[in-house]
Amino acid sequence: MKKITILALCCVVLDQFVKWIITHMIDFMEQIFVIPDFFYITYVRNYGAAWSILDGNRAFFIFMAFFCLALIYYFFIYHQKLSKREILGYGLLIGGIIGNLIDRMILGYVVDYIGLIFFGYHYPVFNIADVCIVGSVFIILYHFWKERSLDGTDNHRQRGSSRKNRS
Repeated sequence: MKKITILALCCVVLDQFVKWIITHMIDFMEQIFVIPDFFYITYVRNYGAAWSILDGNRAFFIFMAFFCLALIYYFFIYHQKLSKREILGYGLLIGGIIGNLIDRMILGYVVDYIGLIFFGYHYPVFNIADVCIVGSVFIILYHFWKERSLDGTDNHRQRGSSRKNRS
């Protein structure tokens, strides 16, 4: 748990530091193109989730963040012997959730600042916490796929329950 906590804390500190820089150095809605027609830095406020889904439901998102953190800890971390991949995945996931949770609790919205354009489509603006969350999902899914393919079983739940008995 110590390694997960350190990794999560690093994600939160980096995320909050960059958000502080963005909010103090860039005007709201200003766009600074780093790579023309592909990558830009901007400062936007997201009152919802990805693509501003459920815009304005701050209390719901705060509750869900705490709920997800509790579920992740209880079902996937507590009393488990975790691999390095799992530690990385859960550390990034927890750090990302907490990074955006801090914004919602203190500011009432999430600060987003990374903008991408693909073939003329402006992808929704996001932040480092979002990158941590999405990256963690890929790492965790890869881990479960790799673990399943190594032991040749299709029943991860059964194997997962036996992991609790290992020291």
